[in-house]
Amino acid sequence: MSFTAQSGPGATVSPSPATAPLPEARAPRPSVRDPYFDNAKYLAILLVAVGHVLPVVLAGSQATRTLYMWIYVFHMPVFVLISGYLSRSYTGRPDQLKRLLTGVALPYVVFETAYTLLMRWGAEPNRPFSLLHPSYLMWFLLALFIWRVTAPFWSVVRRPVALSIGIAALAVVTPGLGGAFDLPRVLQFLPFFVIGLRMKAEHFQMLRRTPVRVASVVVLAVTLVVTYRVTDYVPLNWIYRSRSVQEMNMELLPGLFWAGVLFLLTLLLTAAFLSLVPGSNRWFTVLGAGTICGYLLHGFPIRTGLYTGFYDKLDWLQTPAGRVGITVAMLAVMTLLCTPLVRKIMKPVTEPDMAWAFRRDGKAGAAPGRR
Repeated sequence: MSFTAQSGPGATVSPSPATAPLPEARAPRPSVRDPYFDNAKYLAILLVAVGHVLPVVLAGSQATRTLYMWIYVFHMPVFVLISGYLSRSYTGRPDQLKRLLTGVALPYVVFETAYTLLMRWGAEPNRPFSLLHPSYLMWFLLALFIWRVTAPFWSVVRRPVALSIGIAALAVVTPGLGGAFDLPRVLQFLPFFVIGLRMKAEHFQMLRRTPVRVASVVVLAVTLVVTYRVTDYVPLNWIYRSRSVQEMNMELLPGLFWAGVLFLLTLLLTAAFLSLVPGSNRWFTVLGAGTICGYLLHGFPIRTGLYTGFYDKLDWLQTPAGRVGITVAMLAVMTLLCTPLVRKIMKPVTEPDMAWAFRRDGKAGAAPGRR
């Protein structure tokens, strides 16, 4: 699953943690990229790549299943929380609406169509074209659009985090939400977006203190070991957040309890991950600007290999060396897809200049007078 103007994998960061949102009366200043968030996005998109390629070699390996489940608990919440943080200044201004349409809605339409075509070619010849039912990884862009549109609402209600958690809890215990808009995931991930909206620069600075970082290493290591111990007893549907507890054959109250445990664990792992992200420029910092490209494109080689039977032809993939090899290969592919060259090629879709499509003043036309 841009984080400012478009707020998603691969965005221009504005404002930085040290900069307060600009007052409405001022003219907007040029966006300043913060290396911390670019680093976070690149490292998180690598987890996305690993999470999407591991199912190819999941069978027969508890270690692989453990890594897959562990990554899936927090890799998308990282993106969702950062998206929320960098949506704090969103008020629905004309320029913000334009960027939402060109930077989120347009890529969604283009790539939803592309992935539908791929899936019709590969495995589902009768799959319909539907913008209401996102294909594969496209759910995140649709969810991002919904979350961003609701951002002003969360700034006016009392106790927005508690309210969002309540909404997520209702989604957890409401069967039949699946289908249009992928609502179960939209609503169950909503609290992380709202938490991001409510966070301040000092919260990220606090996460990056040395004692917190040391504790984060311990948390990540311990939870990985615990995941290894419980992986055989936890259905994978829990980590996808796409079903209610009843649809996972669990009673209401126990299901709600374990959903709460999963939420707290996810929040803890998300904080631990963000704590360990470097805050200065590194060799991979520049790749953070291209994570939207990596996210949108990396599904094509994975699904193409699946549909053509490529993975089945390579028996060595089911060995430890094969599992490591395909993981490293996917990390390299994702890194390549995040490079400035790919970002430049993809710009007409991910960062298009569509001034021709909007009114110059950004205002709605005046109501027609009586004839």
